[in-house]
Amino acid sequence: MSKPVKPIPDGYSAVTPYITIKNAAAAIEFYKKAFGAEEALRLNAPDGTVAHAEIRIGGAVIMLSEESPQWDALSPDTIGGTASSIMLYVKDADAVFKRAVAAGATVTRDIADQFYGRRDANLLDPFGYPWSVFTVKEEMPVEEMHRRFRAMMPEKKKPAVDPVPKGDTTLTTPLSIVTSMPSPPNSPRVWTCMSL
Repeated sequence: MSKPVKPIPDGYSAVTPYITIKNAAAAIEFYKKAFGAEEALRLNAPDGTVAHAEIRIGGAVIMLSEESPQWDALSPDTIGGTASSIMLYVKDADAVFKRAVAAGATVTRDIADQFYGRRDANLLDPFGYPWSVFTVKEEMPVEEMHRRFRAMMPEKKKPAVDPVPKGDTTLTTPLSIVTSMPSPPNSPRVWTCMSL
C-alpha cells in the first residue's frame, strides 16, 4: 500500500506568490544578492529561459517564470506596472535595504520607523516588482495601532463650498426646502423655496 500524499508539501504554505518576469534568470541572481534568496528549483525551457523556478527567502517560497505571452503570463515591464507587491520581514531592515539598493533596487520610500511598530522601506526591483522590507521594532496591541493611526490622520474639515452657485439667489426662512429648477442655458437657475 502506498504512503498517503500530503496535500501541502513540506516547506510550503497554503499561499505562495508566483511572479512573471522578463529575464527571470537575472531576477533570480538579483534576489540572491538583494534579499539572500536561495534557489531551490529551476526548470529551463529548450530555449534556455526559465520555465519555472522556486526561490526561498527566510523560509518562504516564491515561484517565478519567464514572461510568456502565449500563456498570458506577462511581466510588469510589458503591462506597465503591477498591482501587487511583496512584503518581506527580516532581522535587520536597514542592512537588507542597503544591500537591495546596492544590487540595483530603486528606493520608493526611504527606511524609517513607522507608527505600527515596524521599521520599513519600499523598493522597486529592476524587474518591476515592489518590495517592502520590514523589521519589527515594537510589538503592540491592535487597539494601540488604531489609536496611533487615528492620531496621525488629519482632522476632517467641512468643505468650504457655497451651497448656492454664484449668480443664483435663494430665499431663506427658519425651515425651508430650496430646490433648483431647470432653466435656459447661460441664465441663472430658478430656485424655489417651500417653507415648512
